[in-house]
Amino acid sequence: MKPMAWSRRDCLLGAASLGLGTWPTWGHAGGQLEEPLADSVRGALSAAIANSAPPVPEFADMEKRLAYLRWLGTSSDRLQRRKADFQTRIEFLQTVWYETRRAGLDTTMVLGLIQVESAFRKFAISRVGARGYMQIMPFWSRLIGDGDPSRLFNMQTNLRFGCVILRHYLDRERGDTFMALGRYNGSRGRAEYPNAVYAAAKNWTHPDA
Repeated sequence: MKPMAWSRRDCLLGAASLGLGTWPTWGHAGGQLEEPLADSVRGALSAAIANSAPPVPEFADMEKRLAYLRWLGTSSDRLQRRKADFQTRIEFLQTVWYETRRAGLDTTMVLGLIQVESAFRKFAISRVGARGYMQIMPFWSRLIGDGDPSRLFNMQTNLRFGCVILRHYLDRERGDTFMALGRYNGSRGRAEYPNAVYAAAKNWTHPDA
């Protein structure tokens, strides 16, 4: 099937149902719009993505660790159709858990966003050039990274950029998730993308998330 046979609506609706359909290798969603950043904001975002420590979750007590392991096991089973290799799934989910909590984000919502953005494809590229799991636009590498957009295909780098950017948009929108998701997608104020993310997130609900 040629790429142009897929409409944006088809892709978003398909992404809302985990495990349905055959996915192309490009990303489905739009891209963030480049906006001027104050030096203080640029500096804060750069600092937020700079720490390259390995994403190893730490827990205050055994119950929190057990809750994490329950979530990890269930999420791994749900993701198996997308990522057949067990170790790859575990590393991906561990990194999502770590980066979402580092950024103060809801892990379930971010998994829904990744499902819609890339269908969990590490090397997904959208028609507007957004890259990787969370479909990061290359200009972010220039604004707050080291200037090398190829690094956006690195799992931890991509997830960290995505979580930091989404946190930035949430702060700009004063905690309004609907508006922040629209801004992340470059479609601020429109319902299509946030609704697709909310629908996809239902696949990842878990009492320990």
